[in-house]
Amino acid sequence: MPKRTDIKKIMVIGSGPIVIGQAAEFDYAGTQACIALKEEGYEVILVNSNPATIMTDKAMADKVFMEPLDLEHVAKIIRKERPDGLICSIGGQTGLNLGMQLHTKGVLEECQVELLGTGYDSIAKAEDRQLFKDLCQKIGEPVLESNTAHTTEACLEIAEKIGYPVIVRPAFTLGGTGGGFADNAEELQALAKNALKLSPVTQVLIEKSIKGYKEIEFEVMRDANDNAVAICCMENLDPVGVHTGDSIVVAPSQTLTNKEYQMLRSSALKIIRALGIEGGCNVQFALDPFSFGYYVIEVNPRVSRSSALASKASGYPIARVSAKIACGLTLDEIKLPNSYAAFEPALDYIVCKVPRFPFDKFTKASRKLNTQMKATGEVMSIGRTFEEALLKAVRSLETGLDHVEVPRLKQLSDHDLIDLVIENTDERIFAVTEAVRRDIPIDYLYELTQIDRFFLEKLQNIVAAERRLKNSELDTTLLRALKTLGFSDSYIARVKGMDETDVYKMRAENGIRPVYKMIDTCAAEFDGYTPYLYSTYEHENESVRSENKKVIVLGSGPIRIGQGIEFDYSTVHAIWAIKDAGFEAIIINNNPETVSTDYTISDKLYFEPLTFEDVMNIIDFERPEGVIVALGGQTAINLAESLTEAGVRILGSSAESIALAEDRDKFAFALDEMQIPMPRGEAVFSVADGVKAAEDIGYPVLVRPSFVLGGRMMHIVYDRKQLEPILREAVALNRKHPVLIDKYILGRECEVDAVSDGMEVFIPGIMEHIERAGVHSGDSMSVYPPYSLEPEVQQTIIDYTVKVGLGLKIIGPFNIQFVVDGDKKVYIIEVNPRSSRTVPFLAKTTGAPIADIATKVMLGFTLKELGYTGVYPKKKRWYVKAPTFSYSKLTGLDAVLSPEMKSTGEAIGYDDTLTRAVYKALKASGLRVDNYGTVFATIGDQDKAAALPLIRRFYDLGFNIEATEGTAKYLKNAGIRTRVRKKLSQGSDEILQGLRRGYVTYVVNTITEGGSGHADGMEIRRTAVENNVPVFTSLDTVRVLLDVLEETTMGVSEI
Repeated sequence: MPKRTDIKKIMVIGSGPIVIGQAAEFDYAGTQACIALKEEGYEVILVNSNPATIMTDKAMADKVFMEPLDLEHVAKIIRKERPDGLICSIGGQTGLNLGMQLHTKGVLEECQVELLGTGYDSIAKAEDRQLFKDLCQKIGEPVLESNTAHTTEACLEIAEKIGYPVIVRPAFTLGGTGGGFADNAEELQALAKNALKLSPVTQVLIEKSIKGYKEIEFEVMRDANDNAVAICCMENLDPVGVHTGDSIVVAPSQTLTNKEYQMLRSSALKIIRALGIEGGCNVQFALDPFSFGYYVIEVNPRVSRSSALASKASGYPIARVSAKIACGLTLDEIKLPNSYAAFEPALDYIVCKVPRFPFDKFTKASRKLNTQMKATGEVMSIGRTFEEALLKAVRSLETGLDHVEVPRLKQLSDHDLIDLVIENTDERIFAVTEAVRRDIPIDYLYELTQIDRFFLEKLQNIVAAERRLKNSELDTTLLRALKTLGFSDSYIARVKGMDETDVYKMRAENGIRPVYKMIDTCAAEFDGYTPYLYSTYEHENESVRSENKKVIVLGSGPIRIGQGIEFDYSTVHAIWAIKDAGFEAIIINNNPETVSTDYTISDKLYFEPLTFEDVMNIIDFERPEGVIVALGGQTAINLAESLTEAGVRILGSSAESIALAEDRDKFAFALDEMQIPMPRGEAVFSVADGVKAAEDIGYPVLVRPSFVLGGRMMHIVYDRKQLEPILREAVALNRKHPVLIDKYILGRECEVDAVSDGMEVFIPGIMEHIERAGVHSGDSMSVYPPYSLEPEVQQTIIDYTVKVGLGLKIIGPFNIQFVVDGDKKVYIIEVNPRSSRTVPFLAKTTGAPIADIATKVMLGFTLKELGYTGVYPKKKRWYVKAPTFSYSKLTGLDAVLSPEMKSTGEAIGYDDTLTRAVYKALKASGLRVDNYGTVFATIGDQDKAAALPLIRRFYDLGFNIEATEGTAKYLKNAGIRTRVRKKLSQGSDEILQGLRRGYVTYVVNTITEGGSGHADGMEIRRTAVENNVPVFTSLDTVRVLLDVLEETTMGVSEI
């Protein structure tokens, strides 16, 4: 049937800030949906609190509200805008839960808003564990023996009845939060208690465990006419027991027989019809590898995390089609590039998704994989064989590996290696491959891992090829065979003692070059051209090279701590600017979650690893005018030097300018020439030199490796005892790049994003951080415009920014971080000669299209021509960026703010007063903002004086105060009634019990790194996080929280 004409205005709810389990895939889905609705002529109202995404760009919707995603704020927007329809199935679990709340609270009925796409009853049947079980039993679909519970006691009773092991699944949570396996009553008690707390409806499902079964996912689609198609069948390499977001996933499925495939496909379509889903839906199965027995694990009645992967794997735009179904269109009416949406995609290639974990930054967090998702991002690769796809994916991860081989594992004994295989950490695929190298039998590895023998044999093929490489002369026949299997030039060169460029030249001289194949959704059954390409070593090239002038943009690869979706925002804007300037825009990226890897955005998309080899292969074929590296974060910048040496034209700042900003000695010399102060520092390559440098500079010092992102391994160090182990680790990270040691200056921190064309510098605005220096800028709350910087300080910052832009000969975007000491002296901490993570926030708050301006400058336009010079006029509103953390997802991670970045995303708050803007930002970030209860304080001696007036403000607001002995004594002496709690080190757990009982509202805990109370503090912080109690380790954050509470809390007094 044709699209609906009775609705004119549609509201779309986004997914909010990025957390583990709900990341950029929903930005991609939401962007697709908004574009699809606008194509059909609807007015689109978007609500999403994430400033980092392209989805919240004004180009994506007619009106964008970046307000907190809660009932209060979204209901106000609905009453203000009066949309005809609401789509909540695009915004992940956040959007779905909010849509359900708006329905049950009567807001939609009150405002006559229709829930479009999948309806309330269908969502409820899929999301409520018991209702879904009842439905499956009614239609004859097998579900695991299970029952729902609302108390820990009920959980234990159910487990006794169905038998251990069991799996715990909380209702209405995302990324498997709070779920897990329990082998006995003791394990279940702890798991159930936490799961019940995390479930917004205090409900969990206790289910019989089927660990070891194959996990299979079907992405399916249905319209209102009951047309239904299976879009993609994906197979997890890991058996049931590892969250699908943490597993290697292969599409199409490789080990299913035709009977198994048809059986599960029929089941998925039967379920989606019984539920009455209208749009995309994800169905997960557990398949017994020894029979045709299977169970339905769960259904996501919405666009899911797997939908982005399935879309990119198949070329079928799931979110776009779902949005069009929501406004009344049917599958046979929705046109795709080469067919209609009613056709099921056919894949003649293999897609491999490999998760990207944060354990390179969070070394103390548990690496063991289970049903709780831990990955921050993922890469996808495409090849003609599993071996090729896997090896391309491994080198896309940017973990320093170019092959399925971790050198450290070679040092392990067979016994320790097998222990690692059994433990099932993020390194399992590397451990299993190492075991294959040692000729440990495939059958034994299968028994240990339940990874299908098909995949184990593929690893055997890789190992056999490694042996041929080591034991044979590298001739053209062997080289071609290795390249066909997916081996990288760098790995081949290392094994043969050659330079990578020698292998590259050998390939070029002998015509061993990749060809590029097309993803067309129909395996070439229909004529058509889709500019969505991957490399392989075959003969026919399907990439059509035009004669147009073209520019290649390097993307930012997988999302990880320190390099998130903000860089994809800049990349998409660059593509738009390049096309607007009359060039053909080509993107290279490997992240299936992002908008930049939607092939409709650019003129051509290459889904490839961002390595020198893979990028050069595309450059050799496309012959572009130049390559832009300044928008893809550290990933792209790190390729600038090697590409320049290969004769590639880098558009924008040259490799020399980039090195001038990133090389400590060159940078210090340049700043000295400009008469700009920076904290005294030295670059060292050894522990001994580092110790000497720290003593010369004077403690405290800031220690960090160079050429890293997200403040990785950055520490404030107070003495030599602390320094030496930190230095050993930092030196070992990369012996080619030095470790930087700087004088630590405690002061106000701020930063600037700017654009230079070599003659002038454009400054959109200055952002001031709420937390003082010592907290990574990505983890600090930021305010625009500055709230406490004096006019003369702001002018100094502007002057220094212009001097640096021109002095370093930067062409394009750059970011500078400053610290202002107590005497108002301004120091430069660092300069990033590229787009930064704050560009989307500053662009949206100031209204200056920073990434577009920077791109056009890199293409040769001047700032004067573009109409952007000097300092952009300040806005009259206040804008606050607040970080979001995923502490609860990573066992063992310490919830303390430090120079090393820990946040996974960010939210925004804006209003006419700063306090209100802060309140909205805190709410949008997911922080509980309560104006009653108990504050627990344990304060380091150095902070007690500064903390006293803050604790007094809590006390005056009516909060109870609890504290450890030393802090309590200090507070009591100042006249604050305080309840004393014994420390953990005194053998008491009363602090932890208080947190678990739920009456503690906030924890205020400042530390001295390496201090005696560090272990106690870490346990307190961890327990607080697990029980959803906000933890503050910076007094600056506490100060702004109190400003909010004082404005929003009504006092009580005698008459």
